[in-house]
Amino acid sequence: MWFPSSWSLLFGSKNVSEGRVEIYHDGKWGTVCDDNWDMADARVLCRQLNFPGAKSIVTGKDYGQGAPGPIWLDDINCKGTETHLFTCEFKGWGETDCTHKEDVGVVCETGSINVDINDSTHSLDHSLGLSDFLGQIFDDGNGCDFLIVVQSPTGNKQEDGTPEISVKTICAHKMILSQIPFFNASVGITNITVNLSLTCQPHFTSFIRYIYTRKIDVTLSSALCLHQMASNFGLKQLMEDIGRLFSKILPEDSTFHNQVSFYKYAVETKDLVLEENCVQYMAWNYQNLTRSPAWSGLSVGLLRALLTRSDLVAPGEYFVLQSVERWISEKGDSVDLETQADLLGRIRFPMIPAEKLYVIESSSLLYSTHKTVYRDNMLKAFQFNVLLFSNLTKQKFGKDNINYQPRIYTAEPWSIVLEVSSSETQYGQYNNHYNNYGYGYNPYSQTRSKSFTTPVHNSLIFKDTVMSWQANIFINRQECSNYGVRCESFPVLRLTPQSYISQSEILFRNRVLLVCQGQYVCQVQDFKSNMASVSANATQVLPYPCAGDQFIYQIVVTPEYV
Repeated sequence: MWFPSSWSLLFGSKNVSEGRVEIYHDGKWGTVCDDNWDMADARVLCRQLNFPGAKSIVTGKDYGQGAPGPIWLDDINCKGTETHLFTCEFKGWGETDCTHKEDVGVVCETGSINVDINDSTHSLDHSLGLSDFLGQIFDDGNGCDFLIVVQSPTGNKQEDGTPEISVKTICAHKMILSQIPFFNASVGITNITVNLSLTCQPHFTSFIRYIYTRKIDVTLSSALCLHQMASNFGLKQLMEDIGRLFSKILPEDSTFHNQVSFYKYAVETKDLVLEENCVQYMAWNYQNLTRSPAWSGLSVGLLRALLTRSDLVAPGEYFVLQSVERWISEKGDSVDLETQADLLGRIRFPMIPAEKLYVIESSSLLYSTHKTVYRDNMLKAFQFNVLLFSNLTKQKFGKDNINYQPRIYTAEPWSIVLEVSSSETQYGQYNNHYNNYGYGYNPYSQTRSKSFTTPVHNSLIFKDTVMSWQANIFINRQECSNYGVRCESFPVLRLTPQSYISQSEILFRNRVLLVCQGQYVCQVQDFKSNMASVSANATQVLPYPCAGDQFIYQIVVTPEYV
């Protein structure tokens, strides 16, 4: 296949209108870094690919990382009026400080998906000009010539002992249904029986109506059923768009019952994208999850998946230990001792502060049952706390041993909160009382600039070696200029060390958490060169939406040995 000297395509998605942006240049395919990538750049790219415009920006992880090749473009800056991406300003071909984890993706406009995150109903519209009279034809049933019989077991039994079945009939039109191979409506068949769960039966009529109109309203209660029906009946576009809506629906249930149900469904259907979406949300909001009604009902598989993650957000590792002990105690004999030991072994004991390690033996709910597990791991933890890095086996800190890798710990002194007031910028319109969902701060007492200190490392030997930090939120270019930095989008956070350390083996992996209305974490953003861009929904797709972009910003300092 011949390509011009420079060409763009989208990869990593079955939909031609979305994917990871890749560039063909100098005989090689390469990717684009997400640094400074915004909607103006996305619009140019989508128009170049003959789409009417751009819907949103997504990070490279949603479409996988690019092949191990060059990153052709970085710090690209389009005005939005260019006809090709390559005519925009950028550093230079192949000049970048990015990795493939920062590969950018886009979703280009085709039909329309209208989502109002203030309401629990999400409207999907794939009609592309189909008039509403097709929906009226279905509603009236005039001239229908194909009978769909829906059967659902009720769980009860009839007088003769046979299972009770709930039956619902829908009269449809063969001409419309012939486009769906599942119904075989084009081969002379005039009826079909469909078996559905009783839970999904109420949503089947709306599903069939979608085949007529290509429009449907998706709610928290209907999402799973509609997604499963779309999958079973081969309606690929509906299935994929409902799948994307799951991220918007996840924050709507503070009880976490739906998030757990979505995870179970994803595992059963082997939907890895939905599974990761659910686990990530629960990991980022782990403290809320442990306090929810769904906590004690978590499966072993889900808890194990959460404990393997380094992006789990919690006050500290001791909190994680206590939550797992409580879960095991509540489960009782339903979880065997081997499984209990496996879960306890996933606690990162070296990350527990030394003063907490001392009280585990006397305070732990399970110490007497699992003495060997506790003693072995506590020994490693004490060694970590009292030995210098040079005296520790460096192999312990490899990628394969996550016990020595910190999670995202929000307790003092490792975390502070900043906010932008509503009078300063549209990003800070926040007028509700902060309900202290475990973050321990009142945003009304915070400012856009803070100085604070942390130990150089969480090891006990560095307890008195202090690191000073300065944190700022910039809301316009003038503020960035005052500090001698360049900013392309706002707000942007800056976290700079005010003192320097001689320990070259310590690396800081600092992050900012976007906490929506003080209720749930909707984004975790890394600092890069002391800066973190936290653009709102208008220019960057958040993993989980936040109504009105009403954030507080929680900065977390995370030192680790390298």
